[in-house]
Amino acid sequence: MNNGKFITGIYPGTFDPVTKGHLHLIRRASRMVDKLIIAVADSPKKEPLFTYEERLDMLKTDISNMQEKGCEIEVRSFNKLLIHFARDVNASLIFRGLRAVSDFEYEFQMTGMNAKLDSDIETVFLMAADKWQFVSSSFVKEISSLGGSVEEFITPNVLTKLNKKFEK
Repeated sequence: MNNGKFITGIYPGTFDPVTKGHLHLIRRASRMVDKLIIAVADSPKKEPLFTYEERLDMLKTDISNMQEKGCEIEVRSFNKLLIHFARDVNASLIFRGLRAVSDFEYEFQMTGMNAKLDSDIETVFLMAADKWQFVSSSFVKEISSLGGSVEEFITPNVLTKLNKKFEK
């Protein structure tokens, strides 16, 4: 894409569950690279609702029709330092989504630390579209667990799996 150089990017996250906001950022990031790896973090400390395998499966299903022009999109798991994973897959970019100012402080600190660990890997921040700025996986899970409607924020695939978790 750029000067004949093949560019690989990573969009990491827990994706517990994947939301339409995540999918929107995946589509946007895929326009900037030749290959985009959606990196699903194990994150046992976050005590995810969905297993590692369930989160991988939901993402694979939801991106199956998303191949953007000239960009290969792949879903992979990882359970190591993100910067080490980036090196392993020869990624030069890490994409991070920002919804609000509150996201920025944490992301800023993580980006600084990653730059110290490997200054050749750049972080690109993508602002969430207005429509998705308030949507988070945590809110989706909480609303769903209390009987609220979340179908506007997630795909039918994820809704089915979420309903099963909360036995609806």
